[in-house]
Amino acid sequence: MRYAPHPWNTEFTWQPVGEVETITAEQARQYDELGFFVVDNVFGADEMARLDEELAAGDARMKQHLSDLPGGRVFVTGMDTQIVAPHAVTRSTYVREFAAHPFFAGVARDLLGPNVRLYWDQSVYKQPNGAEPVLWHQDNGYTFVDPQSYLTCWVAITDATPENGCVAVMPGVHRNGTIAHRTTPIGQECWGDWGDAVEVPVRAGSAVVFTSLTPHATRRNITNQVRKAYILQYAPDGAVALHGDPASGPPAKVELLGDDERRYWVVRDGVRVEPV
Repeated sequence: MRYAPHPWNTEFTWQPVGEVETITAEQARQYDELGFFVVDNVFGADEMARLDEELAAGDARMKQHLSDLPGGRVFVTGMDTQIVAPHAVTRSTYVREFAAHPFFAGVARDLLGPNVRLYWDQSVYKQPNGAEPVLWHQDNGYTFVDPQSYLTCWVAITDATPENGCVAVMPGVHRNGTIAHRTTPIGQECWGDWGDAVEVPVRAGSAVVFTSLTPHATRRNITNQVRKAYILQYAPDGAVALHGDPASGPPAKVELLGDDERRYWVVRDGVRVEPV
């Protein structure tokens, strides 16, 4: 696919990171220049085991849903590729509190400012001997959010390796804003080049932190074990989602990403907020 700006990306200027408290100056530099950084060993084995346990019900529910469908697939999620189960924060108190952990709140405050909400959460359990990869995409290519740069924290519940489908990124592309995407049977796709990509293997309990504008992909899981990850996304308060067909013109609908059961405050006036 060719490299081109998204039709709704008409005015974009990358805003550099200011003063930080939770991440390091080097991590802030990497975020500015490369669009991502890694924080190793944020969580211990017991925390990851408990998170996996709490996410299991959503994973099982999605598997049941897929098994009832012809081909066992809905867009990016499929029985033979990866099981994507969203919104565990609406089903588990533990997960709800995990998503507002001081680590995530601190990173979000450093990178997004003093007022931040949880935007999205989903488990992604990449199936053994998978049939399909996850294509190159920006998170902002699925639903166009303004401001365009929000925050993704990709938490490895199990070790993520090149063999089982760790994240790979296109460094530096984020500075141009959202690029054009197309819809395929297995998800949205944008330009990407595996020849220039950086694979990011991480150990369980570590986090890959990147902007919603960083193109990323994962290869097929060619191992015999499930690769498990939990993805948390945060957006500044006041962010809006644009809905419609970008190829047809301006957005048909603008949705304020406001207060509800799952898009709750994580940081307010610079202070972490306990979820209720």
